[in-house]
Amino acid sequence: MGKVLGVVIVATALVAGAALYYLQIYAFYEEVPATGTDDVQATARQTGMPEPIAYSDFRAIDADSSPIRYRACFTTDLTPGEMGKTYVPYPDAVPLEAPGWFECFDAGAIGAALEAGRARAFLGEKHIEYGIDRVVAVTQGGRGYVWHQINHCGEVVFDGRPAPADCPEPPEGYR
Repeated sequence: MGKVLGVVIVATALVAGAALYYLQIYAFYEEVPATGTDDVQATARQTGMPEPIAYSDFRAIDADSSPIRYRACFTTDLTPGEMGKTYVPYPDAVPLEAPGWFECFDAGAIGAALEAGRARAFLGEKHIEYGIDRVVAVTQGGRGYVWHQINHCGEVVFDGRPAPADCPEPPEGYR
């Protein structure tokens, strides 16, 4: 009887582990269809508003389960230097890991390119959701990446503390 019970426990743990893996890596993500016009935007220095940039080969995924699951890849003819003249830089950009099956987005390689100066990050849109910024990074080779990142307002408010003075008032239910 003990062996049967042991097999049942191990089998249940394996099924639960496989289900958890599937749910985390595959189940919640959906491909984001490209609109062809405004999938990639950066915030202009002059206006403080997001505006579309020229891009091609756009691929993106997102999930309703979290506001920071958005990832996208694209190509552009713009260089980081050209973008730096027009768009707001994002100095604390930290790309977040994407599921392994979304092969175009390698957070480690993007982060290394940002640190080495082979890529630059720009503000896509501030507070795309409260406390979450959309970040756009472009490499010298014309590859581009987009992800959502918790900003300083979100870091504070999501921990249950009052919003800093330079942050907008959080929506109802964030405290």
